[in-house]
Amino acid sequence: MKKMIAIAILLTFTLYALAPNTNTISIPEAEEINPFKDLISAIGWVECQYDTLAYNPEEEATGYFQIRPIRVKDYNKRTGSNYTLQEMFEYDKAERVFLFYASQIGPYDLERIAKSWNGSGPMTIEYWRKVNIQLTKN
Repeated sequence: MKKMIAIAILLTFTLYALAPNTNTISIPEAEEINPFKDLISAIGWVECQYDTLAYNPEEEATGYFQIRPIRVKDYNKRTGSNYTLQEMFEYDKAERVFLFYASQIGPYDLERIAKSWNGSGPMTIEYWRKVNIQLTKN
């Protein structure tokens, strides 16, 4: 009987020694940093009310960001890509194009990014006003 108690105690200590440590650290998955998130949302509203299938035949502007043929051509030239205007209906590809240009300016000058995205001239002032209104809603 004493042998069985001794074996039971020995097994208990052995199992305890082999058991994983319960003092572990759990590191939560980091949240993705997207400094352009609010600006993308605001521009999406101003350009097309979030309609990824929007099309402006007058300017041949397509998708969520209302990308024109000249922008696709410039992007392809600068990056070595071969996107088509039709692919700008695909949100992920269109966002990649937008982020390329936005990143050239940086995440801290949202007004400059928005105006640059819209084009040039006095109309960009009104465009920024509309985008800024959406930014304050986010």
